[in-house]
Amino acid sequence: MMVNTGTTVFCADIGGSFIKFGISRRQGEVDELAKVATPTDSWSDFVAALQQLLADHQQEQPEDTPLAISTAGLVSPQSGEVMASNIPGFAGHNMAAELTHLLARKVSIANDADCFALAEAHVGEGQGLPIVVGLILGTGVGGGIIINGQLLRGHGGVTGEWGHGAITRTELLLDNRLVQLPRLLCGCGKIGCLDMYGGARGIERLHQQLHQQKADSHQIIQDWQDDEPQAMQTLQAWLLLVSEPLALLINIIGPSKVVVGGGLASVTPLITALDQQVRTATLHSYPQPLIVQGRFVDQGGLVGASVLGRLR
Repeated sequence: MMVNTGTTVFCADIGGSFIKFGISRRQGEVDELAKVATPTDSWSDFVAALQQLLADHQQEQPEDTPLAISTAGLVSPQSGEVMASNIPGFAGHNMAAELTHLLARKVSIANDADCFALAEAHVGEGQGLPIVVGLILGTGVGGGIIINGQLLRGHGGVTGEWGHGAITRTELLLDNRLVQLPRLLCGCGKIGCLDMYGGARGIERLHQQLHQQKADSHQIIQDWQDDEPQAMQTLQAWLLLVSEPLALLINIIGPSKVVVGGGLASVTPLITALDQQVRTATLHSYPQPLIVQGRFVDQGGLVGASVLGRLR
């Protein structure tokens, strides 16, 4: 694996609402140039949007300047198709190959969690380490795995998806009280995925299950930091639920560092508590913090795409 750090790369971070477009002239740095609505239903409209962004910002750059894309959804290395439920226009297209032809330049694509992991492994908190796991703790949970600087791409694009599968613990002992949790139907179609409890919406679902109260995750977390009893119990449950599958992932992969992005990553006490809880459950003893906040929590997609675009 080689990284051509001198190459200029156009970058796009594609979500269900917006395309963020930028240019990277140096490794680890991206200048955001534009933000436009994502055409979610039409492939031709999506291609036209990228063509317009490139035309508007090509300027003095060579016409074949590569484009690297971070996108929502799973990117299959076998078919090149991106499965993104919120962008149905991608279905049936080998995105990298078709865009390379239509845009007359090399186009590379990876999942947004994978791009975050690439950013942290190459120029962030995991720089220079042999195995880095990038975790997303946002609305839901996700992840990417980098080994010796190289993105690990699984069959169908499924790698590091530690939030999916029937892995939810259903019994918790909270303040000497045994609590039963239901296994919820996940958006992926499976029943019992941690994704339904592990992200910000999951904290809200847990609070509802435990206390029959609806509350915003921001308020629950603030109340937890203020030692409010119900919020403390909710976050105790969350730490137990999230730490066990995460410890299993760590035991299987053996990362040197687990770097966290997504909305929950901005809550330093929460990430510290998760790190402490996980390190009680791992096979190997980690004397120093293992789970840390990422350097590119807000711009991981674009920065990771810029790294992806330089890989050879």
